[in-house]
Amino acid sequence: KNTIRYSELNAKKAEKLISEINEAVNLGIENYDDWELILARLENRIDELNRKIEENPKLSPNPDKQKRRKLKSKHRKLKQCIDKKLEYQKQLETYGSRNSYSKTDTDATFMRLKEDPMKNGQTKPAYNLQIATNNQFVLGYYLAQNPTDTRTLIPFLNILNNQNVLSQNIIADAGYGSETNYRFIEDHFPNCNAFIPYSTMLKEESHKWKVDDRKVMNWEYNEKDDYFVNCNGVRFNFLRYSVRHDSYGFERKFKVYAAEKYDENHQLISDSLTPKGYVKKIYINPEWEYFKNKAKDKLSSSEGKALYYQRKFDVEPVFGTLKASLRFTRFTVRGLPKVNRQMALVIMAWNMRKLTNKIVQFCEYQFNPKEKNSEIQFFKLHFA
Repeated sequence: KNTIRYSELNAKKAEKLISEINEAVNLGIENYDDWELILARLENRIDELNRKIEENPKLSPNPDKQKRRKLKSKHRKLKQCIDKKLEYQKQLETYGSRNSYSKTDTDATFMRLKEDPMKNGQTKPAYNLQIATNNQFVLGYYLAQNPTDTRTLIPFLNILNNQNVLSQNIIADAGYGSETNYRFIEDHFPNCNAFIPYSTMLKEESHKWKVDDRKVMNWEYNEKDDYFVNCNGVRFNFLRYSVRHDSYGFERKFKVYAAEKYDENHQLISDSLTPKGYVKKIYINPEWEYFKNKAKDKLSSSEGKALYYQRKFDVEPVFGTLKASLRFTRFTVRGLPKVNRQMALVIMAWNMRKLTNKIVQFCEYQFNPKEKNSEIQFFKLHFA
């Protein structure tokens, strides 16, 4: 945001400067956006003045020297504006779709980390690591430059699919539950089951949420005539359809409902108006409601509960062990390609460590057949 703001200020400064140059010396400027052309014409005019001064070196006071002095000052300021413009363009190219980057590692993005000694929400340059696991074995990983988990699921699923390691069951926490992700999984991976809660799923089950009169889900809905009635008896009738796009271009389709302003006796209903006197409206996203109900049904089933419960013991210990046991809390290289290679070595070390433990358990099982374990028997089939 600062880069954009400073770039706009620099453009205004250059426009004002060019206008002053055009008033002082007529350069025939038509396009104020072509700063390099204006700078070249200004340099030509300075060269003409230099030739005139050389022809009359002893003339004093010399008006050409005064003009040259002013034009040189304008030339220097315009050159600074052009340099700043190029600097801001380079910064925007480095940003890409991000909001920030580190000067020491331009591929890293500033994020709020769990490690915050000052407890003031400070940001640090980092990468957002995403992993896919099965029985605590890492099947794939993705280093995202976006701090938001919601935006990382789609590219990560594409990577897993290209590597042929995408499971039939996709299990993730509430940070990944969004309409964008639900729709992508349903459209591109129809054979996969997504057990992903949305952000407010647990809150909707609380008593406080269920008795809140402001929540539309607690209102009465007439499906036949398509209208809502809130807890104060105000009816909201269907008004129109609306389409919105987020900053990433994702399209959301809404149904807009407006409150009835007058009752049967043509009396104004005060509860149908906002504090500023406008008619109250509500926006309902049918597709989002469909995906929410579908996610709720899947996670309410016995299979969904068991799989989501297992996720906590499958994914989280990998992160904890990498940090606590392997002491891997920092990257020692810079740049996304190098960081990716280092992460691959760490993941490989983790999988080899995990596999070694399984082999040791299997060997112990061979010598102690009385100690039966379903997980060890699973590996017996593969090593036999």
